Amino acid sequence: MALAASLATACAQPARAQDQSQDQGTLTLRSAVTMALDNSSELKLARVQYNVAMKEAGLDRAEFLPNLYTGSGAAYSFGFPALPGGNAPAVFELSYTQSIFNPYLKGLQHAAEERAKGQKLQMEDMQDTVIIHAATAYLELAKVRHSLDLLREEEASAEKILGVTHERVDANQELPIEVTRGELALARVEERIVKLEGRDDILAQQIHDLTGLPEDQAISVGTEDPDFSTDEQIGAMVNMAIASDRGIQEAEEERAAREHILRGARLSYLPTVDLVGQYNVLSKFNNYLEFYKTFERNNFSAGVQVTIPIFAAKTSATVALAKSQLDAAELTLGNKRQDVRLAVQQKVRDVRELDASREVARLDLKLAQENLQLIQAKYDQGQAMLPDLEQAHLDESDKWVAFLDADFARQQGQLTLLQATGQLAKVFQ
Repeated sequence: MALAASLATACAQPARAQDQSQDQGTLTLRSAVTMALDNSSELKLARVQYNVAMKEAGLDRAEFLPNLYTGSGAAYSFGFPALPGGNAPAVFELSYTQSIFNPYLKGLQHAAEERAKGQKLQMEDMQDTVIIHAATAYLELAKVRHSLDLLREEEASAEKILGVTHERVDANQELPIEVTRGELALARVEERIVKLEGRDDILAQQIHDLTGLPEDQAISVGTEDPDFSTDEQIGAMVNMAIASDRGIQEAEEERAAREHILRGARLSYLPTVDLVGQYNVLSKFNNYLEFYKTFERNNFSAGVQVTIPIFAAKTSATVALAKSQLDAAELTLGNKRQDVRLAVQQKVRDVRELDASREVARLDLKLAQENLQLIQAKYDQGQAMLPDLEQAHLDESDKWVAFLDADFARQQGQLTLLQATGQLAKVFQ
């Protein structure tokens, strides 16, 4: 077969391949990824954890919102009417508190909000992980099934060669060792088929688990071979990776959180201001008349409580701790940026090497196909033997399998690079 026709079949345009796959009831790459995102329990858990982080930030924010409490009870008092803590015994009480100015609590609130943003980044990172798993399983399953088709043709050719070899040995035209050599070649092909069939079962089960498709539904993949390459220069890709890397963004959020805490700790030397209110319903049971000239059953007070720190050793210790934690966050952020820069540069080099390996495999396949055409022409003219023709078929099948392996390795490298530069989700939108 001609290489151009073969590669045209294997490298069809994604959109057209998807339309054909849908018409034939097969699972497309895009639909597999979409179903995996909808079905992923890990992604659902990440969303719940993000929601929990937002609610935790709301707890710190609640200190600066109105808080109204009520209660009722009975207490016996002997002597001056007072409860533990200094409050007066009351049949019913209603209290109101709201923090107006408390720098340290405000810093903790902003820090919790920044860390909640970091949890959102983890959710987005999990989304990319699900996309990678689904896309890789799909593309590998397509490669395995194409390879199986080629190896089954190769098995047929090996059987033909072995049959001809038996005939030539019986006619004393070949040595018996050639039969063993032919049997070994056939056994190797059958071994590869068995391994690929096992891999087929595993990948199909993975896609069932990822997409949530029924266990009894057969997985049929399309012939699409999407190209995930990018024309961006290495410097641009490094900048994109630094701007979109979830680890860096989380480190930036942590640094911002530490900055809020340090700012709040430093401002803790200033007074704090709270709105307070209290309403009590008192009872004569607690002997108020013995200690007060007049007794008022209903009591109400409201105002502003200002707390002025005169000497607060804990505040200076809190500032020192917050400063050291901010320094650690700064260093962590710098290290992460350096690590991402080096990692992306390595991924770009890996993709270029995989591109070169795929091109070698493509040319190797092209040479095997051209050689097959020559031997086929000679065989048609009676100038070549059947074993020569079948051996050419074997060589072509081997080169096809090698090309498919190289193509899949390149796709994996491209997907990893897209994930590192923050472009993965856009590809499957």
